[in-house]
Amino acid sequence: MSGKSCFFIGHREASEEIYPALLAAVEQHILEYGVTEFIVGHYGGFDRLAAAAVKVVKCFHPEVKLTLLLPYHPAERPISTPDGFDGTFYPPGMESVPRRFAIPKANRCVVDHADYLIAYVRYPASNARRLMEYAQRKEKRGTIAVYNLFRPERKSDSFL
Repeated sequence: MSGKSCFFIGHREASEEIYPALLAAVEQHILEYGVTEFIVGHYGGFDRLAAAAVKVVKCFHPEVKLTLLLPYHPAERPISTPDGFDGTFYPPGMESVPRRFAIPKANRCVVDHADYLIAYVRYPASNARRLMEYAQRKEKRGTIAVYNLFRPERKSDSFL
């Protein structure tokens, strides 16, 4: 990953109502923090919303790259680069990780190397929460900046 990078983590069942806040956060990370690469998975609603937001912003910021995180080896589970993405990333050393741990391990690998994390985490018992808390511990050491889109005071969040 080159330049400033930002990873997304969130729940599979994210409501489209968070899209405006997500789009604003993506724009802010480009303009204020110099992010030029966004990395996103493709296993849930939040991932789809995050990818859609980056694709829109890329129209105004052509220097921005969108990368798809692959938790499974491309030879085992081939995937062509989806429309709007600039490439894929399979973290090195993942070949020996058991399949059931592949997604959390790949996510953690990206958090270990990203400059920013945009999250949508509202449920206490979830892999997204664990990863965000891991990133927040790294944030205290100054190695990543974490922004959680979930705001309990927003009425739309309470109806998800």
